Amino acid sequence: MAVEEILADLKKKIEDELPKGTTISNVEFEGPQLVVYTEEPRKFAGNGDIVRNLAKNLRTRIVVRPDPKVLVPAEDSIERIKSIVPEDSVISNFYFDEDAGEVIVEAEKPGLVIGKHGETLREITKSIGWTPKVVRTPPIKSRTVNNIREFMRTNLKERKDILKTVGRQIHRECTSKDEWVRITSLGGCREVGRSCFILSTPESKVMVDCGVNVGSDDNMTPYLYIPEAYPLNQLDAVIVTHAHLDHQGLIPLLYKYGYEGPIYCTPPTRDLMALLELDYIDVAARDAKKIPYESADVREVLKHTITLDYEEVTDIAPDIKLTFHNAGHILGSSISHFHVGDGLHNIVMTGDYKYGPTRLFDTATNKFPRVETVITESTYGNSNAIQPSLKEAEKNLQNIVKRTTERNGIVIIPAFAVGRSQEVMIVLEEAIRKGIINDIPVYLDGMIWEATAIHATYPEYLNNELRKLIFQKGQNPFLSENFKPVDSYDLRRNIIDNPHPCVILATAGMMNAGPILDYFKAFAPDDKNTLVFVGYQADGTMGRRIQRGWKDIPLPTKNGTEMIKLNMDVEIVDGFSGHSDRKQLMDYIKKMKPRPERVFTMHGEESSCIDLASSIYKKYRLETRALTNLETVRLV
Repeated sequence: MAVEEILADLKKKIEDELPKGTTISNVEFEGPQLVVYTEEPRKFAGNGDIVRNLAKNLRTRIVVRPDPKVLVPAEDSIERIKSIVPEDSVISNFYFDEDAGEVIVEAEKPGLVIGKHGETLREITKSIGWTPKVVRTPPIKSRTVNNIREFMRTNLKERKDILKTVGRQIHRECTSKDEWVRITSLGGCREVGRSCFILSTPESKVMVDCGVNVGSDDNMTPYLYIPEAYPLNQLDAVIVTHAHLDHQGLIPLLYKYGYEGPIYCTPPTRDLMALLELDYIDVAARDAKKIPYESADVREVLKHTITLDYEEVTDIAPDIKLTFHNAGHILGSSISHFHVGDGLHNIVMTGDYKYGPTRLFDTATNKFPRVETVITESTYGNSNAIQPSLKEAEKNLQNIVKRTTERNGIVIIPAFAVGRSQEVMIVLEEAIRKGIINDIPVYLDGMIWEATAIHATYPEYLNNELRKLIFQKGQNPFLSENFKPVDSYDLRRNIIDNPHPCVILATAGMMNAGPILDYFKAFAPDDKNTLVFVGYQADGTMGRRIQRGWKDIPLPTKNGTEMIKLNMDVEIVDGFSGHSDRKQLMDYIKKMKPRPERVFTMHGEESSCIDLASSIYKKYRLETRALTNLETVRLV
């Protein structure tokens, strides 16, 4: 059946199920959702069950859009919205999209615009005809969030055409009589970096992640040229589990070499992904390295990105449904659940996850409707990779900061801009507020402040405790006056030239580049100071060499290499990692419901992947395998 016939059939089914007197003018696929156009949006808004029942019966996501000719003019609509919505919501802006019949309302308190069970939104539609969408006004000004929202608004027409094409691809008819499911590893197996996999069936081909190995010049990129991946325009979709470069750093490269399909991720992942990609090519240019793609390719990614919230079941191919679940790793990180065929097979790809408490996120999900195959990360898969509790880690960090600053020293912490930085920030803010450590400045250099602004924009992705603090008590720890963004080279030089007791959080987390090297060069020779590692250091990085005890550190300069004498204390504070330790990895599988049939390991050094796979097999009697790059495994 052709797509036009499928749409005609759906239109008839919808008309048959609508309450008497309710009509529609057209239906169209846009991405994974079915858009229903009507000249009577108020009738749909007046009965919230109509769309819910249609979506349930047709087993697809449905959006109702008004015909442009029934819309109240924009100026009158603004006045009516203001009269309906409580003033406490603090609306900052309105954006109207006539083609989609949508009005985007930007407010400091989106919940008040939405209302209980969406009642206020329905009231708005009944009054003006427009379909309201609500976004949060960033409490910390974010250049990234503002630029992305503006870019999406100015490219609405092109994006709509892209979504129509994607929608017709997703809802094409299945033609093959064969039934099989395979997974192919293109990178990230028995190593950390360049994660990339392909899930394929006779009908579809989906890529999961496409990262870069930032710690290696020789094995930077996944094997994108092999027959399973190439040509890239044969892919139905690309899934991004989270925004770290080792999982998404080469996504724009796909568009440079012919991919034209959609990217699926959560809303915070989209924003963080753009931030990190642009920074990645900027750093490469400054270091005179080969730039893999241009900023235009990053914009192409944004145009093709379809954002999904947790627990939202979505068709991404004719025979594959995707659901994101919380991974607890970084903001917006997701565990991907793939439902293949009509119950043929279910695969869970964990990406990076944290099965344990953190200051930022709820623990990773491991309850699913169905699961046969699990592909899990193994970063800390070795049997001796047990981390201390979060409380121990926090106390350890507080003691180090207290000891160092009381002797007039400086604490420098190399940290990933996304995740560990914000975790450490919350711990330091609380310690200063409670008087556990002195009232000192905490300097944030690199992308950390911008990444923190994105965290503040999406508090609904933070854990329950932080949400209560922000929404109910009106206390946002990210807004502490102790946090001092370092937004210029001059300010950085001023900190270096005028040393005083402080904490400096700076990128990059593995000390392979970035402003952290400027601070290290300045403060490493002084034994009053302390260098603190709070995250994983991959093989081949500067951070790993220092952890191994190097005392003479070669730093690249414009004129060659300069040797830096390391006299400062070096501390490793485990427990802040966004990765599960060995016990948590084992518990995640043990407590997974339902019990999987097989477990594959990836994303870890070779010994970690093999050790974890072997232990899961011995303890739980599940089929296991430590995947290797360039292999294809048949699941069904």
